[in-house]
Amino acid sequence: MSPRTGRPTANPKSEIIKIRATKEDREKLLYCCEKSQKTQYEIVMQGINEVYKKIKK
Repeated sequence: MSPRTGRPTANPKSEIIKIRATKEDREKLLYCCEKSQKTQYEIVMQGINEVYKKIKK
């Protein structure tokens, strides 16, 4: 088998986070993605960063 190819990065995303969500929560996430033209990852990270900043104050 050939090795995986792709762009090298200084900050690889090697960790996996799995969550369970309600149908409504999933719909909210998809709505946010559609309206903001961002990926699910970007929306979730934005939320995590907002909570993190609030806690660190």
